Amino acid sequence: MFNPTMTDTQLPPSSQSPASGRRIGDVILEVRNISLRFGGVKALTDISFDVREHEIRAIIGPNGAGKSSMLNCINGVYAPQEGAITFRGQTFKHMNSRQVAEMGVARTFQNLALFKGMSVLDNIMTGRNLRMRSNLFLQALRWGPAEREEIAHREKVERIIDFLEIQPFRKTPVGRLPYGLQKRVDLGRALAMEPQVLLLDEPMAGMNVEEKQDMCRFILDVNDEFGTTVVLIEHDMGVVMDISDRVVVLDYGKKIGDGTPDEVRTNEDVIRAYLGTTH
Repeated sequence: MFNPTMTDTQLPPSSQSPASGRRIGDVILEVRNISLRFGGVKALTDISFDVREHEIRAIIGPNGAGKSSMLNCINGVYAPQEGAITFRGQTFKHMNSRQVAEMGVARTFQNLALFKGMSVLDNIMTGRNLRMRSNLFLQALRWGPAEREEIAHREKVERIIDFLEIQPFRKTPVGRLPYGLQKRVDLGRALAMEPQVLLLDEPMAGMNVEEKQDMCRFILDVNDEFGTTVVLIEHDMGVVMDISDRVVVLDYGKKIGDGTPDEVRTNEDVIRAYLGTTH
């Protein structure tokens, strides 16, 4: 059972990873010696870890630890001053978000950036932009090949809507939906990109217990049914320890732990960072 009510400073008892029965593949994403500075402020210092294909890889740490900055480096929002990131054997230092997305990396954000006046369907359709081949003029006219292409993309979006169980709201403006459903739409828009790696920045922030349980289920299903590799930032330790294959821990921009949930929960540095004690 998921325990999405556990606070950030509680480490849950030992439990087997739900993903332990799946076959985890080779390294798909490698972060090597990443350092990021904003003026004199060090956001990340010499961070290295890898992500294996089909796994759920969690990044945890206290507020200000550098977790979101790490995701921003991976998906091209920030350009680190030092280090490199390798995705499927291709190493890059300075790529923009669109280039990274075209490589197969999608991202959701902690703060929702949905088009509140647009419907659920149209919001998720924006995630298909990278896949569209018709020019804007033909798309506007909805003529010939452009119309056929749009129909094909809409079919894929409808399947995502079914998968996320938001069919009754497909024509509803997103701004009218409860927060938990808006989070699902945000996930759907990322899935519409058909990513190989999905970066989730606090997908359960602000949710109640029931909404967290639903989101946990969808993340596990995305990972299992679609085979999508997931990199997850989350503050709820019950969720992290239950659904993750491996966990990397950041504190003040430095890595203080890395391993399986069982290894991380017994790491003295991790315990100290979360609990303020060495017991």
